[in-house]
Amino acid sequence: MDTRETLDLLARDAQYDLSCACGTKNNTDHRKRSENGSWLYPVTVPGGGTGVMLKTLMTNACANDCKYCPLRSNQDYKRIAVAPEKLAQFFIDIKDRQGLIGLFLSSGVLDTPDRTMERLIDTAEILRKVYRYRGYIHIKIIPGASQSAVERAVSLSSAVSLNIETPGIRHFSRLSEKKDYMRDIINPLKYLSSLTAKGSSYARVSKTTQFIVGASDETDQEIVTYLWGLYKRLQMDRIYFSAYQRGLGDNTIPGETISNSEPNAHLMREHRLYQTDFLVRTYGFTLEDFSFHQGALSLEKDPKQVWAEGHPEFFPVRLRYANRNELLRVPGLGPTLVSRIISARKQGSIKSLYDIKIPKHLASKASSYVIPE
Repeated sequence: MDTRETLDLLARDAQYDLSCACGTKNNTDHRKRSENGSWLYPVTVPGGGTGVMLKTLMTNACANDCKYCPLRSNQDYKRIAVAPEKLAQFFIDIKDRQGLIGLFLSSGVLDTPDRTMERLIDTAEILRKVYRYRGYIHIKIIPGASQSAVERAVSLSSAVSLNIETPGIRHFSRLSEKKDYMRDIINPLKYLSSLTAKGSSYARVSKTTQFIVGASDETDQEIVTYLWGLYKRLQMDRIYFSAYQRGLGDNTIPGETISNSEPNAHLMREHRLYQTDFLVRTYGFTLEDFSFHQGALSLEKDPKQVWAEGHPEFFPVRLRYANRNELLRVPGLGPTLVSRIISARKQGSIKSLYDIKIPKHLASKASSYVIPE
């Protein structure tokens, strides 16, 4: 196969590599094929808005046995790989024509984690040093990679990721017998945190991780508890979630046998976790603010609505005098609308949410929780 045919297959297989979620609107990742067949993914850029990024694997061969992944070692699958110099040249050739903002490099595990990291790092080095590319490069850290490999990857990257996969060793051990949770996942995450800490040489590098939701029998409460620790103790910049794609994994894992009467419940569960994450990162919610029923977030109501209904003593909120944090607790009001309210009341009194430019359906949702005075 030529480079384009090889990368077409590897970019297709990257959809199974649960390494980043590139969008949650309408519960899809919005990936699309380019004119040459490569998979392109929209991503949020640091300055706001979105751009399109090429995401591909270096190889779909894998020595690991991750039971949720169709590329695991014991599967009968056409294994191919691309050389670093070929991938770098391909990206440079298409980036302007496709309007790409960057490249997401991932890979199956070829022999050993460090051998695989070498190929990822070589690709990034060619782009940086040969082609003088100064744009966005995201490298996925292979579980079990050495500290030296991790640091080299960080030195060349705009962002790095290492998937935590599950909340805790019990769930992790149900999904892999080869990987060790502390050695291959937790310790490298801690090292990433120290490398990119505020004031360090690599503080500019964003670090993210992701949970695979539903491959094991973990609860939402377990995930949210770990989420809180990842933000507070390891200073992760972003946490992602991917609903387990049933039918792709080993039929012995819990995700293949746990049933739900709602056909799209797994997607709604992922959506609720993203909403929870957003409330933590943007609204100032704490771990204690979330309610769980038998460990699960509500599928019927978003977690902010659940909080509001459980705290009637907090309402109504006064539009004229409430501070930003108080307004952010009102269902229907997000950071943009709260900023608009605060700006509007500096110009005069607000008698109603309808006095300012707020979508009617959001104003209707929030109106029962606020009063003008």
